[in-house]
Amino acid sequence: MSRNIDTREFSISDYDGALHVWQRVEGVEIAEGDDREGVARFLVRNPGLSRVAIDGSAILGVALCGHDGRRGHIYHLAVDPTYQRRGLGKRLLDECLDGLRRAGVQRAIILVADDNQRGAEFWKRCGWETIPGAIAMGIDV
Repeated sequence: MSRNIDTREFSISDYDGALHVWQRVEGVEIAEGDDREGVARFLVRNPGLSRVAIDGSAILGVALCGHDGRRGHIYHLAVDPTYQRRGLGKRLLDECLDGLRRAGVQRAIILVADDNQRGAEFWKRCGWETIPGAIAMGIDV
């Protein structure tokens, strides 16, 4: 692959490449809603916010980004292991945050699995902080 890595808006046509990256990155959990249809709904609901990093037609990195009108959320930020530690994850993150700012969102939240030490270290290096007293909770509907 070349050294000409571009970033752009994530399109549902990028799904297969994004899934391949998510499957290769330790700590990313594919769960309910992460199928093509679920991601397509997410992209329609949050236009222009999710990003991919590409080299030609190859997907090297991906970040799903959206908001509920109040808080921004970033999901499945991942960079192919071959391209990690080159600033690509930070670049995708910054582009997502810029999109959230343009949408008027002032705070973003992420969830990091407690056994994903590398992921937690990345987020801390990028300036994110743990939320004391918060407990992640969920329910299947």
